[in-house]
Amino acid sequence: MRVGLLTGGGDVPGLNAAIRAVVKRGEGEHGHSIIGFRNGWKGVVDGDVMPLTRQHIRNVLPVGGTLLGTARYHPHTADGGLDAALATLEAERIEALICIGGDGTLHAASKIAEAGVKIVGIPKTIDNDVWATDASIGFDTAVSIATEAIDRVHTTAESHNRVMIVEVMGRHAGWIAVTSGIAGGAELVLAPEEPFDIDRVERFLKHRHRAHASFSILVVAEGAVPAEGTSMHYETQVGQFGEIVAGAIGERLKGELERRTGFDTRVTVLGHTQRGGTPTAADRILASRFGVAAIDAVDAGTSNVMTAVRGERVELVPIEEVAGKVKRVPQDLLQVARALA
Repeated sequence: MRVGLLTGGGDVPGLNAAIRAVVKRGEGEHGHSIIGFRNGWKGVVDGDVMPLTRQHIRNVLPVGGTLLGTARYHPHTADGGLDAALATLEAERIEALICIGGDGTLHAASKIAEAGVKIVGIPKTIDNDVWATDASIGFDTAVSIATEAIDRVHTTAESHNRVMIVEVMGRHAGWIAVTSGIAGGAELVLAPEEPFDIDRVERFLKHRHRAHASFSILVVAEGAVPAEGTSMHYETQVGQFGEIVAGAIGERLKGELERRTGFDTRVTVLGHTQRGGTPTAADRILASRFGVAAIDAVDAGTSNVMTAVRGERVELVPIEEVAGKVKRVPQDLLQVARALA
């Protein structure tokens, strides 16, 4: 069987581990030919392919990024994109397609599946907001990087009696902000799930600095916004492709807090450092499990599903149940972050 494989959307640590698992299991155990598409769905539309064998995956397990390349491109939103993608899959005699990606990539996969292509999805995103799975590839590494950054910022904040704002990724969900904030001992965490009241933030910081501390750490997700009707007006700033402008909310908060409190305030924007570098052991293991489960599903004739980890088990869920949905941080985890302020 000729099985296509692509990585779409933003890069994350662990993608190469998933590719490696698909190739090793698919070629070695099942005897399938794995055909990689370069640069995500763009490669499917353009017919940009490369065969993937065991030779191509040697020593890639600890390497960040993706050997296939990736792009933020969705064929169902481009003029003629769906037809071009289907033509390429037919020309390459692709009998099933494994798509590694976040909500955008998997939503595109659901559209291709509707056209009759056998699809198996693998969830990856540092935002951890893919529906129906407890974790996605890349999230653990991103949280580890953010936590280390908060640890490092802590000592300089205390030394200089500053308020330090650490901005992390998370447009629609605050998984990185909440989990790294808890792990790093941040005083405040601002996440998209709970629009904030800048007046309450101001009062909290003033009380803390008067009562028992001369510094504070505030972790903010890039998608955090003030609550309607409060005294701070802010609209999320987006770039050319709909991405949030890095540093926008962090700098706005810096100005507001310095003006309101008089405290020396600095901003650290982690940006793409959260995406890069060596994947953690947890991400390598998760990616490997997902890769094996995906190619096993293809071999068994199962299609239009996504791999998902639920508790200790890897399961297959219908991809139509995932497309277009966002998994947000639950209230109990948000309450832990508030309780430890």
